[in-house]
Amino acid sequence: MTLSFDDFGKVDIRVGTVTRTEPFPEARKPAIKMWIDFGALGERKSSAQVTAHYEIGALVGRQVVAVVNFAPRQIGPFMSEVLVLGLPDDDGEVVLLAPDQPVPNGGRLH
Repeated sequence: MTLSFDDFGKVDIRVGTVTRTEPFPEARKPAIKMWIDFGALGERKSSAQVTAHYEIGALVGRQVVAVVNFAPRQIGPFMSEVLVLGLPDDDGEVVLLAPDQPVPNGGRLH
């Protein structure tokens, strides 16, 4: 399938900093609840299946990349407001996408 540049431009991908994390034992697959500061967009919540590579407390202060304009999604008792992006490693476990240098929260992918 091919997308036009205009179609891709509708996906709002931004960077934010994780401000808080909590375990998510109610999730069907192991996951972590994250609160992420997207600057002028405010703080948004996400559930991410990243427990293979990341400890809950170690994520605080880390910048992540997320889609911020998908509809919120109910995951068990938690409402996930953004989709944090990652790529699978050789075992299929998620490795988070992040800038290699600090950038302002809320910066949009170009």
